[in-house]
Amino acid sequence: MNFPIYTVDNAPENAQPLLKIAKENFGFVPNLLGEFAEAPAVLEGYLTLNEIVGKTGFSPVEQQLAILAVSIENRCPYCSAIHSTILKNQLNVDEGIVNAVRSGDPVPDDKLNALVTYVTEAVQSRGFVDETALQAFIDAGYSKQNILEINLIIALKTISNYTNHLADTPLDEAFEAEKLNFQTA
Repeated sequence: MNFPIYTVDNAPENAQPLLKIAKENFGFVPNLLGEFAEAPAVLEGYLTLNEIVGKTGFSPVEQQLAILAVSIENRCPYCSAIHSTILKNQLNVDEGIVNAVRSGDPVPDDKLNALVTYVTEAVQSRGFVDETALQAFIDAGYSKQNILEINLIIALKTISNYTNHLADTPLDEAFEAEKLNFQTA
């Protein structure tokens, strides 16, 4: 289904200030946020949840790896490209780590591998994570707080991943270098 990609100028009135902030932060309005403007409450909710993810006990790299893992598991090419770009270009994460998450291979760092493995298991199992996976996450140095924070990250990415599935959001030029293609179900 086609969803309009709004700009600051033509978005519904309640969405305009939010898109203005996004434009200031990114230098442009990402297509996904332009689509979210169709429902200003969704745009606001997504941006607010994103800010809250920044307050979790995870480092920025861990946050982005978890977000990428959710996006890969949900087969979302748009979000996978954005978060790969952020990891490589803004956070300077080794390309081998990012590519491992993208391909489903073990991450060449034990703690980060435990994070990605747990996130993937949580998404695959729809939150019914078995005790062994929970304990492996804790044994890697994470906490019960982090377990709950993963649920927050999954909620954030579910909003964007599912919107991208519905809208087939066109990838912004800024993220084209990290484009992935997924087989549809």
